[in-house]
Amino acid sequence: MKKVKTLILIIVILFIAIQFVPVKRDNPPVVADMPDTEPVKAILQQSCYDCHSNATTWPWYSYIAPVSWLVSFDVHHGREYLNFSEWGSLNAKQIQYYKQNIWYEIDKNNMPLKPYLWLHPEARLTPAAKDTVKSWAIAADSSGVVQP
Repeated sequence: MKKVKTLILIIVILFIAIQFVPVKRDNPPVVADMPDTEPVKAILQQSCYDCHSNATTWPWYSYIAPVSWLVSFDVHHGREYLNFSEWGSLNAKQIQYYKQNIWYEIDKNNMPLKPYLWLHPEARLTPAAKDTVKSWAIAADSSGVVQP
């Protein structure tokens, strides 16, 4: 019994100690946000902006380690790959590329990430929302073909 109490105490102390490991939770300024192309922008804001923009809403669990480490990593990695807060600075070819990839990831159910949807069910894309994004993405390609 004494070993169990000691182990629990060690775990509690470690849990408290890891709370002091710094985690970067930032929202840099928006450089050139995506144009207001309703309803596409509204769909992307609801389902994508937390990880793919500088307008992240940092939920309560993003302040509790070790979950905070994962959330921070996902957001910063997501922004590196695609950042809607810099969309307006992309050229036409880059925009076409990103639109096609956005649709590809949504169509394959890779995005939004499953763990994100567990805690944010409102981010789940409805079939109608998917159709809207698909039409927007296809419009980027004059051939009408969306390719990854």
